[in-house]
Amino acid sequence: MDNLTPEQRRKNMQAIKSTATTQEVRLAKALWDLGYRYRKNNKKVFGKPDLTFAKYKIAIFIDSEFFHGKDWETQQLRIKSNREYWISKIERNMKRDIEVNEYLISKKWKVIRFWSKEVQKELNSCIEKIQQEIQLSKIKIEEKKN
Repeated sequence: MDNLTPEQRRKNMQAIKSTATTQEVRLAKALWDLGYRYRKNNKKVFGKPDLTFAKYKIAIFIDSEFFHGKDWETQQLRIKSNREYWISKIERNMKRDIEVNEYLISKKWKVIRFWSKEVQKELNSCIEKIQQEIQLSKIKIEEKKN
């Protein structure tokens, strides 16, 4: 049973962002400050990644632990209200994440996924991972030219 009224639950759910979350903005600003240019929520790329580097075919997603099922086997047991809805929804999200990854990889994209808490607690290591992938892509592009 939900411990909030329908009006309170509606307001809570409306406050949840799908784009420009705190951690997405934090990572994007850090990359921008380092001189990297990207597109946010690029609709032209399947799955609408949070950040894309089209030139290097790099797609970056920052996933919410709850909505994308981090530690799902354990965490699904913690859902107490409206279990059928939430379990179904989160499992659909997880399946879609796999489909997006597979599709982008089949099109020679590099997919990088971070958990929100990972960006929050380890921003520098997230940036380093992105920088490494950009460097690898630059090398591959250079090799194709030669």
